Amino acid sequence: QVQVVESGGGLVQPGGSLRLSCAVSGPFFSTLEMGWYRQAPGKERELVARISRNGSPTYTDTIQGRFTIARDNAKKTMYLQMNALKPDDTGVYYCNSWSGFRYPWGQGTQVTVSS
Repeated sequence: QVQVVESGGGLVQPGGSLRLSCAVSGPFFSTLEMGWYRQAPGKERELVARISRNGSPTYTDTIQGRFTIARDNAKKTMYLQMNALKPDDTGVYYCNSWSGFRYPWGQGTQVTVSS
């Protein structure tokens, strides 16, 4: 069964850190450019970072310098290290491919940044 499971979210104070994980069960992971997406309250889901199949990252301006995306193709797992978190980073974080084959969307993991 093709499945995507995100984990690692939680409640954190501004300036804190979290590490998200995305475990994929299904084909093609090592061949796909993957991405982390965020859906903030009342807004549409948007890409925040993506990583090529060989590990080259691309970040949006809003997270540049604070977040680090990584992947382990052998484990079919992707990570997002989130540092210096801000209230604007609050939302549900999802992972999926950036282009081509698309996995079913997982449940996401909630990140709340609040004092």
